[in-house]
Amino acid sequence: MMLSLNSVDQETIKDSNRKRILQLLSKKRESTKQEIAKELEISIPTVTTNINTLIEEGILEEAGVAESTGGRKPVIVRFLPNSRYSFGVDFSLTSVRIALTNLDSEIIYETSFKMEGFANMSEVIRKIEGITKDILKQKNISADKVLGIGFSLPGTVNEEEMLLEMAPNLKIKNISFKAFDDILELPVYIENEANAAALAELSLGIAKQMRNLVYVSITKGIGTGIVIQDYLYKGKNKRAGEFGHMTVVADGKQCNCGKKGCWELYASDRALIEQFNKKAGKTNTSLQEIFEALKKDDPNAKAVWQEYLNYLAVGIQNIILILDPHYIVIGGEISQYEEMLEPLKEKIFIENNFYSANDIKIMISTLKANASILGASLLPLQKLFFIRGKII
Repeated sequence: MMLSLNSVDQETIKDSNRKRILQLLSKKRESTKQEIAKELEISIPTVTTNINTLIEEGILEEAGVAESTGGRKPVIVRFLPNSRYSFGVDFSLTSVRIALTNLDSEIIYETSFKMEGFANMSEVIRKIEGITKDILKQKNISADKVLGIGFSLPGTVNEEEMLLEMAPNLKIKNISFKAFDDILELPVYIENEANAAALAELSLGIAKQMRNLVYVSITKGIGTGIVIQDYLYKGKNKRAGEFGHMTVVADGKQCNCGKKGCWELYASDRALIEQFNKKAGKTNTSLQEIFEALKKDDPNAKAVWQEYLNYLAVGIQNIILILDPHYIVIGGEISQYEEMLEPLKEKIFIENNFYSANDIKIMISTLKANASILGASLLPLQKLFFIRGKII
């Protein structure tokens, strides 16, 4: 039987009211039906119906009574963050990280495993399936309390088609995630790593309430998530934000994407480490060791660092000129070293006719290396909390 337009509208309104009530209570933690009705401008019977349903589902609970302002004492309703859970999975070049989070996006449990090559994605998914089941068993959490599993992937993602179209650094393309629901026995969601991190910053981090920003994820490569008017901007072919592959050196180093001179070859974690190893005659250096060398005024570290900042600044200058955002948020492992911010700003805000330091804020992520995995775990929560899709 076909639904009438009127019944569809009623379902949309009902769903919207439920999500608005949940959003409010997740922020306030507890409130009365009367206060909720007043704040959201919804009738008390509508609030009561939705709250009763959410109590039945175990997402809310009654928590005593408030002081009366005349008549019966109003019942207090409390949000229960540990009533539902979500898994986030973050892929990097050599490892997979898995985190279980609650409705407050608190990491309840996390683990990771090394992975050399991702050609057999079904094998990787089966390993993840075993780990997620072990985590739920260890934490004594029923699978029906898990809203889903979100994947943060380093490449071009079509979330509607559930397709990882291309991940140059993983050397894989056209991987369909549609069949993995059955293996994982959970609803599966996928997103580009930088977009997932931008979503996390927008919902949980330094970018709360900021409606126009670019999140720059600096890892083994560089990805960017673009937020316009509170929406992730992905573009016609879901490829917007691939600034890591804009050319900064004509006919420069060969990139895995097929082009030459890409930004991420000069301004990623990997680029910084490779240049330091080359300059200092070392191998297997970590970012921490480079920053420790900088504190000791090591000449090799200082020379490589200045060159690295030059390339990082050039890319950010291009982003400012192309998108003119309110904010740029820098994330990834390098964001742990906040001392990088001021010297980077000096190079970005060189004298020019287009912009100045007063026109845009450059900030370090507060979520640091957790941004993309928290963003992944937020993906299954969107159906519960968000009234409409956050993508354009």
